[in-house]
Amino acid sequence: MGEITIVSTPYDDVFRTLLNDCRELVIPVINELFWTKYSGNEKIVFSQDVHFLNRQDGNEDKEITDTSFTILGDETKKYHLECQSSTDSSMLVRFFEYDTQIALDTGEIDGAVLTVTFPHSALLYLRHTSATSDKLKIRMVTPGGSVEYDILVMKSQEYTIDEIFEKKLLFLIPFYIFVHEKYFQEYENDAVKLSTMLAEYEEIKNRLEAMANREEICEYTKCTINDMTNKTAWHLAKNYKTVRKGVKDIMGGKVLEYEAKTILNRGREEGRLAGRAEGREEGRLAGRAEGREEGRLAGRAEGREEGRLEGKEVGRLEGKILTVRIFQAAKKNPEFTCNQIAEEVGCSAQEVDDTLKMFGKSYIDNFT
Repeated sequence: MGEITIVSTPYDDVFRTLLNDCRELVIPVINELFWTKYSGNEKIVFSQDVHFLNRQDGNEDKEITDTSFTILGDETKKYHLECQSSTDSSMLVRFFEYDTQIALDTGEIDGAVLTVTFPHSALLYLRHTSATSDKLKIRMVTPGGSVEYDILVMKSQEYTIDEIFEKKLLFLIPFYIFVHEKYFQEYENDAVKLSTMLAEYEEIKNRLEAMANREEICEYTKCTINDMTNKTAWHLAKNYKTVRKGVKDIMGGKVLEYEAKTILNRGREEGRLAGRAEGREEGRLAGRAEGREEGRLAGRAEGREEGRLEGKEVGRLEGKILTVRIFQAAKKNPEFTCNQIAEEVGCSAQEVDDTLKMFGKSYIDNFT
């Protein structure tokens, strides 16, 4: 069986990270593309991420796509999104292959009739030219007649900072650096021009912080957007040290280490150890309580620094375990107050409140 090798770029990784880990951010993108009116409270269910496509030689080649999902609202609809850094006609072939497989996954046979439902598909272009179309089209000529459907196009470079925040298109923030790409050389040589670009990132950072303070987004989502903004800038401006450093200094965090996700994933794994008596006992020690707090606050530099101390390292581990236990209790008993959850897991109500505010309701709903 021959396997297709698909080159995954850092921008693909950022795109998929946002889709999978900040699912609430995709709703405004869908509303913008398809003129839908989702409230943002709908449940998003992602499809399988591995498909096997039959080739003409009889072999099955593995294609990987984890960008198809279903939104469960007043009406259940399937969607398929892809991200492309530049225009590429081969995207039409990829879309048709993926869309066909997605449709077959949920196909229904009734007697001698197979019914397949294709997803609503769209493409996010990170770069575009004046010749870039606003939509792509797939036309199928069958013995029973012609069938065609559109693939809608979103051009990220067309959106200003104001439009991004007014329409809540926070999904586009990590890709905003593409707006400035053609000026990188000028920024390297002109501090005044560089400062103009960096002022925009100061504004982005402050507006995200304000949204987090108003609890319009959770701390985890804010940290993820910042981390992914750094990752995109780090790779796009790899030959422009001043540009890259300027964005990193403002947005903060490590470029290649997705700290919040690392803590969440480790916490899920370590949550299986929640019953260990020593973990609960050590969590009561004051010196380790600080580490436990730092374990929940993914983006804080002091947590990463102090975590090197043995006592606080244990506390940080316990913090991750406690986070998972709080998630489990909140999901199992959605009607519980913070005090009731605290009594259930053996911590303070303040710790419960801080954890739920940091990660947000969507992470509890999708927690496994």
